[in-house]
Amino acid sequence: MPTPIRSIRAVGDRAVLVQLGGLSEVLGLYEALREHPLPGQVDVVAAAETVLVTADSAAAARGFAAGLRAIAPRTADSGPDELVTIDVIYDGDDLEEVAEFTGLDRGGVIAAHTGQLWTAAFGGFAPGFAYLVGDDRLTVSRRSSPRKAVPAGAVALADGYSAVYPRVTPGGWQLIGRTDAALWSLDRDQPALLQPGNRVQFRAVHEFVRAAPTAPTAPADLPADLVVVQPGPQTTVQDLGRPGLAHLGVAGAGALDRGALRRANRLVGNPASAAVLENALGGLVLDASTEQVLAVAGASVLITISRTDAAPRVVPTDAPFALHTGERLTLGAPLWGVRSYLAVRGGFDLPLVLGSRSTDSMSGVGPAPLVAGTELTVLPAAPTSVVGAAEPAPAPPAEVTVLRYVPGPRADWFSADILADFDRTDWVVTAQSNRIGLRLDGPALERAHGGELPSEGTVSGAIQLPASGVPVLFLADHPVTGGYPVLGVVLHADLDRAAQLVTGARIRFVTTSIPSNES
Repeated sequence: MPTPIRSIRAVGDRAVLVQLGGLSEVLGLYEALREHPLPGQVDVVAAAETVLVTADSAAAARGFAAGLRAIAPRTADSGPDELVTIDVIYDGDDLEEVAEFTGLDRGGVIAAHTGQLWTAAFGGFAPGFAYLVGDDRLTVSRRSSPRKAVPAGAVALADGYSAVYPRVTPGGWQLIGRTDAALWSLDRDQPALLQPGNRVQFRAVHEFVRAAPTAPTAPADLPADLVVVQPGPQTTVQDLGRPGLAHLGVAGAGALDRGALRRANRLVGNPASAAVLENALGGLVLDASTEQVLAVAGASVLITISRTDAAPRVVPTDAPFALHTGERLTLGAPLWGVRSYLAVRGGFDLPLVLGSRSTDSMSGVGPAPLVAGTELTVLPAAPTSVVGAAEPAPAPPAEVTVLRYVPGPRADWFSADILADFDRTDWVVTAQSNRIGLRLDGPALERAHGGELPSEGTVSGAIQLPASGVPVLFLADHPVTGGYPVLGVVLHADLDRAAQLVTGARIRFVTTSIPSNES
């Protein structure tokens, strides 16, 4: 008997979105794919009515449809249903308002919240955030004006779901209580307390019982090899990211221009996975305390090396160079491009967090952005590593950057005329862009569809249409799920170009096709 799949839609060239009948089927397919991954499968994201499956290549994604339809049907009842109990003090700022909206008194809201078993359906916008589904007694709308900061541990309701905020974040849900449960902790083998399919029981308490904290182990003091004098507008540590953790609410992150990262690492003899510094818009100044070999790739920047007892010298991008003890390296503002990747032979020595040293600006995972005074140590280079020869610098972007995209998975939310207007428009990159995505300026696009789209998984390269009608192009630190329709997804091969687009740059999106996964 085939899996009860309603449709399978292409999501760019490296993912598919599986539409199912309801949450039971979603969780059943999610568990099946977690236990028996498809060939080339990287991530699986369960949502309200869909499962997003991402691949390590376009070829693997093209084989997903046949593999998905061959999976024997199962429901959530056949998967793991571990019970998680969460203690709550019910004193939330919106408890009275929720009582009035539901027609229950304060005690009735608490009784309804604690008197049922909730099911963790899917992850949300932050690591550890889980959408919990129950009965309809506590269905309330979101606040008309979201709070700028919801405290960590806040227990909330919205749109038929309950949830616990794992960290301080903006939010528009109705707050009914608080807990001291750690929804997300890197000290656990499984950082997320709640996994899709878990049953959740809330328990009303008057106070929390806390175990005595253990004293942290002080890290060993290591001498710095490089010291940050100035970080520029933003400098973060990046590598190839954290694939395979989207089910925990952790996006892939990693370098936005992966070609530049690989090139910089190759020039200094590192493996492609070594950690580098990703600098936006120049202004990075480093002092060397030891002898190092470095390379810079990506944006076109002037690299100056100076010292107190000698005239400054200029070294080229896309070539290895020595930085001697006592010398200072300065990256100027880019002549073109945005992001430069500075690699050092051996790679930067920072703790691995979930298998990566990269900074994720959306989830807060990984090292903080660099500041003045940050000390950096360098790993020993492999004895067999070989420093590479200089490479030709990449050409500057064209006056209008063309990005190819695959329509869908929600192109059917827009009329043919609106989609044609989208392709004809030169979209302009705004100053509100960051590692999460490029916010664009241009004519607002109208939906052909009424209502709201249930949250579903998203990918890098997704062209999402929020309520404003002006698109956002998701980059590496994008949220794992989103509730706005995605009219298309930029090809994986074109995303490096998007990483180098400055404020005011123009983009033309061009429709392309891949062998269809839709059925």
